[in-house]
Amino acid sequence: MPQPDGPMFTTTADALVIVDFSPRSPRSARSAHSTGSTGSPRAPRPPGPYRRLLATPGARAFTIGNLLARLPMGMFSVSAVVMIAGTRGSYALAGAVTAAGLAATAVVAPLTARLVDRQGQAKIAVPATALAALGSLALLLCVRLGAPAWTLFVSYAATATTPNLGGMSRARWAHLLAGDEKSLHVANSFEQAVDEACFMLGPVLAAFLCTTFFPEAGTLVGVVLLVTGVLVFAAQRSTEPPVRERTLSQAPFRAPGIPPLLAVCLAMGGVFGSMEVVTIAFADAQGHRSAAGVVLAVQAAGSCAAGLVYGAIRRTGSAEDRYVWCIAAMTTLLTLPLLAASLTGSLLALAAALLIAGMATAPTMVTGMTLIQRRTPPGRLNEGMTLAVTGLLGGIACGSAAGGWTVEHVSPTAGYGVPITAAATALMIALISAQRPSTPRPQPTTAPQPPQPRQP
Repeated sequence: MPQPDGPMFTTTADALVIVDFSPRSPRSARSAHSTGSTGSPRAPRPPGPYRRLLATPGARAFTIGNLLARLPMGMFSVSAVVMIAGTRGSYALAGAVTAAGLAATAVVAPLTARLVDRQGQAKIAVPATALAALGSLALLLCVRLGAPAWTLFVSYAATATTPNLGGMSRARWAHLLAGDEKSLHVANSFEQAVDEACFMLGPVLAAFLCTTFFPEAGTLVGVVLLVTGVLVFAAQRSTEPPVRERTLSQAPFRAPGIPPLLAVCLAMGGVFGSMEVVTIAFADAQGHRSAAGVVLAVQAAGSCAAGLVYGAIRRTGSAEDRYVWCIAAMTTLLTLPLLAASLTGSLLALAAALLIAGMATAPTMVTGMTLIQRRTPPGRLNEGMTLAVTGLLGGIACGSAAGGWTVEHVSPTAGYGVPITAAATALMIALISAQRPSTPRPQPTTAPQPPQPRQP
């Protein structure tokens, strides 16, 4: 039966009925579903800050590659320790090899970051990653074939060329979100949460692979993830920051306001390094050494959750003031593990205390990285952020040594005083630097020019 072109009118008792047979567009159908009982349209729920962030053109593609490449950062050291100690029977050798790699990274990483700033991310990151991957594979073969001990040091030192993936990702966000401080704060919080998640999941994955399959499995899978992730990340050329023409801007570590931030990073690294060693020793003293990794993962989980919340809430005050308050909160909360260990001696109570104490880590690191970005001279952002990471690595090495000495010569419980001392040192440095008059962001000494891609 043919349908009428327009509405049809009819009556039923005392009511007039109007029926419209005309076709309806998909938009009108959706509008009908989005109306309430009163017929008024419902306002669509606005997307959250992280959904809006990842909706930035090209953001999801480079984020996926970055996630793949950063997960092995928490795998390699654990895999190396398990692999070397399992085949050579010496934890001392395993620790010395990883310490040598850490020292090499502290020297090489800023140089790699400087090349990234001058030549471009894709041009430097891919060959640097390839060299680091060869170093990891060489370590695997040397361990497998029973090569002399010095070859392990040389092989693992070659992995120091691994580029700072977190710094390069933050540089992309700074390029894409230039001028939008609110969105950049969300991006920095997201990146810090990714760091915490990778260092929470990486050691667990590495331990599982090395103990379930064969000792070299963790290193092998880490190399595959690293190379794949960097290739995917570098392929996203549309979001890569353009290379600036070289300017006469000073080195980041000489820029106003940067040295105090690097000193705070050094002290913060002492917190992380000592906390790891002391927690392992405390769990071992309680007869649950295998649970130490889970307890440390709980701390990272608290930091990861706090980082996501910190990025979504509304900020108040200046970043300098927030930085001091975040470090003060971290120092205060770090007393909880000491109280839990000394008063209860329970590993479960310690895990709960570490969960709460870890919630101050991500906000502190996010605010610190924000200040690093603001104070780093133009065109040297990767180098500035890598210097901060280098400070953290140096602090981790010092904190591990201090925590180990305290555990061995005093007690595991007393060892929890070391991270409190390191955090208090960071707070003192932040307070002293906050009293100094702020200086404007350094500008290049040449006339400002729009960034131009460098010709190959």
